[in-house]
Amino acid sequence: MPQAWKPSPFIKFSIAIHAAAGIGLLAAPALWPWLLGVLLINQLLLTIIGLLPRTTLLGPNLNRLPAAAIARREIVLTIDDGPDPEVTPRVLDLLDAAGVKASFFCIGRHADQYPALCREIVDRGHTVENHGDSHSWRFALFGMGQMKADISAAQQKFSQITGRPPQFFRPTAGLRNPMLDPVLAQLNLRLASWTRRPFDTYEGDAQCVFERLVENLAPGDILLMHDGHSARTPNGEPVILAVLPRLLQKIGELRLTPVTLPAALT
Repeated sequence: MPQAWKPSPFIKFSIAIHAAAGIGLLAAPALWPWLLGVLLINQLLLTIIGLLPRTTLLGPNLNRLPAAAIARREIVLTIDDGPDPEVTPRVLDLLDAAGVKASFFCIGRHADQYPALCREIVDRGHTVENHGDSHSWRFALFGMGQMKADISAAQQKFSQITGRPPQFFRPTAGLRNPMLDPVLAQLNLRLASWTRRPFDTYEGDAQCVFERLVENLAPGDILLMHDGHSARTPNGEPVILAVLPRLLQKIGELRLTPVTLPAALT
């Protein structure tokens, strides 16, 4: 069932600014340069805010787990841009060996190519979440119709392939615009970002990636890593495969419990 869209306070403010500018233009046309300036400033703020992946100013954004999950010492490993036929199976083996679960934000067009791998993710106890169909770097520039079409296409694919509709969406690089929140409400999806980002799509230094993930690691954190588009270490290994064993060991030492996003919110 679609959710009712509730604009965030900042979006309500922006709507009010536009409405006031429209009324002002009718009441005092001579003020149009000032009114245009106010609108441009508002649009600039909206654009800048859309470049902040963890912000909640444009609407609800899960960037840290709720209190109940923190009390259970839970964290979530989220793994983006798959499925990848070379990397994803090895990531799954490492997770199995450690006995932990994760949430995979998969790309719809990759699921078309490797549907069995998507099913394997779910069969092994993890969740497949929605990372869009095209994974376009232009996603934050999409209008509402194009945005909805892209997310809906991926949602339908994942639901058919795995038998489980995703509950969460993450845009490309976390970048978005104000149109996303009402689209997610229509599709009954929740926006999820992260607490910790190691920039592992271009950082091939495994030690650097590891340190970014574990520094002050605490219950409630949502970690971001990539099986698709993973950077390579100097010896050519996908950096996630070099980091994940050490990361899982550290998580165990800290007595943290990695779970899927849906499990963390129960």
